[in-house]
Amino acid sequence: MLTARALRCRYGAFEAVRGIDLTVHEGELFALLGTNGAGKTTTLETFEGHRAADDGTVEVLGLDPRAHHRELAARTGVVFQQSGLPAELTPREVLRLWSRLTPDARRHLDVDEALARVGLGHRVAVRIRQLSGGERRRLDLAVALLNDPELVFLDEPTTGMDPEARMRTWGIIRELLADGVTVVLTTHYLEEAEALADRLAIMHEGRLATAGTLAEVVAAQPGTIQAELPPDAPQLPPFPERRHDGSSARLELRTTQLQRDLTRLLRWAEDHDVELSGLQAADASLAQVFHELSAGEVLAEGDLTDPEARP
Repeated sequence: MLTARALRCRYGAFEAVRGIDLTVHEGELFALLGTNGAGKTTTLETFEGHRAADDGTVEVLGLDPRAHHRELAARTGVVFQQSGLPAELTPREVLRLWSRLTPDARRHLDVDEALARVGLGHRVAVRIRQLSGGERRRLDLAVALLNDPELVFLDEPTTGMDPEARMRTWGIIRELLADGVTVVLTTHYLEEAEALADRLAIMHEGRLATAGTLAEVVAAQPGTIQAELPPDAPQLPPFPERRHDGSSARLELRTTQLQRDLTRLLRWAEDHDVELSGLQAADASLAQVFHELSAGEVLAEGDLTDPEARP
């Protein structure tokens, strides 16, 4: 559905995207994440055909997104970070106008049904300037889906939404995936990527820092075991990485062998009749990957040309 090879994008002397390769496959949700200024929005704009690549190649649905912008506009949908829809129009008027601007679409959804789908059925005649920020994001989504697209680009689609509206939007995205629509998502809500993405990549300083399925991306990071030890606890067995916060009673272990080391700890506690209060054990998370990335640790670069490729 989408490929990029050695993609580079520049703003004058500044190189925002520094030679990335990736492939997005039909029917999947691919999440493109990144630290602030990582280059993900520039990358997305290039996929959408709104800016040209300075080097490398991009194909969307087998076409050059710049040379075939009109044809692709009829087959794709886009939710921008900021839409700029006319404030004096109503949602119904916006969708009617948009349907006339995409005459080559394979079909247009019914305007009122499209608004009801995103929870705006009761707001069809309200001026856009009177809508809340979350309602405007839902209107952006309705516009993106009006032409029944094969591929949808969602650039931070749930920003400004309350938790209920965000869950509803996730439901709509899952319905799209069930219908075979391909989705490319950027988001700052890591739980959003964890809940929805089939594969993901994290950009940092214009490059792909890590990539793969969620399990593959977090596999390189250690899990964590935490517990409170009683003051008279005997000596612990050695663990590869044990962290101290100044209190001998607080135990924190980081491990890439979570099940093995948790089993060792529980056996030690049983053998010495030690109660581990507040025991917690968890695999690594996307949040931890981001933390390590922002702290300057080097992550393995991933190849996104193959959905089975490991980071």
